[in-house]
Amino acid sequence: MYPQTLDETYIKKFRDFLIKNIKAGFKFAIVAGGGQLARSYQQTALKISKISNDERDWLGIETIKLNALLLKTILGNRARLISSNNKNNSKIFNKYPIIITCFGQPGHSSDLTAVQTAVDLKISTVINLGKPHFVYTANPDKDPSAKPLAQLSWQDYFKIIPSKWTPGLNTPFDPVASRLAQKNKITVIVADGRNLPNFQKIIANQKFAGTTITN
Repeated sequence: MYPQTLDETYIKKFRDFLIKNIKAGFKFAIVAGGGQLARSYQQTALKISKISNDERDWLGIETIKLNALLLKTILGNRARLISSNNKNNSKIFNKYPIIITCFGQPGHSSDLTAVQTAVDLKISTVINLGKPHFVYTANPDKDPSAKPLAQLSWQDYFKIIPSKWTPGLNTPFDPVASRLAQKNKITVIVADGRNLPNFQKIIANQKFAGTTITN
């Protein structure tokens, strides 16, 4: 949604993708992220003042709310904003084809909210549509020899990511969320969020480009 600024063309395509698929009978539980918008706020604050990690996280959380509200606004009455700890989420999901979760606490990214939403709604797979097309053996932005991985276990995934969360951490899936996913036997698919034909293949259970992390 926000690579450097709001991408109006992509956001419209994503909206049209969702509408087409809910007409075909799909339902979506979406967790918005803060992305580059969150990092811009965090980095600006750090340059000006000494702030705590919690304060950095709160800046990220507020940008997540803004991104989520944008999605809700353009989807109209097809979607409903929810809190990740709402006991009535299952009932709300029965009434709306799309729910958007956008609330969080310091100490993790929106990845954890996605896993917790999956646990609450008894969803077995989380599709993480961020920047990376795959999980790589190393950071491909820094290591040209990094290779994409089609599938790996949680144990192997933990070997290539930091063990602790820090605000603005840029990993395919954050370590706090990963531990919760492993505990609850939830599969995570990492794929390119801008490749909507590929996303269509994922939800259609067809061969797709991306990484599957599972027990």
